Amino acid sequence: MREIVHIQAGQCGNQIGTKFWEVISDEHGIDPAGGYVGDSALQLERINVYYNESSSQKYVPRAALVDLEPGTMDSVRSGPFGQLFRPDNFIFGRERKEMQIM
Repeated sequence: MREIVHIQAGQCGNQIGTKFWEVISDEHGIDPAGGYVGDSALQLERINVYYNESSSQKYVPRAALVDLEPGTMDSVRSGPFGQLFRPDNFIFGRERKEMQIM
């Protein structure tokens, strides 16, 4: 079986990637919290291509979300599918504070 590792980077990449996971989750019968709510064996047949199954029977996307600014990650986390991703898969830089010239 094939497995896909999905990497989404930057603000645009994370916005498009989040929509991608909404569509894939809908196709496979996965709710925004990672639970299976589908009604077809076909939905689960190749679910491991996109998702890992956790010990609590939740499906987690095999994805890395990357951005230099934490604000983008905060908007993904607060979105409707924000709880779908593992917190370890959010990779972001620290916010820089602008230096004030006196």
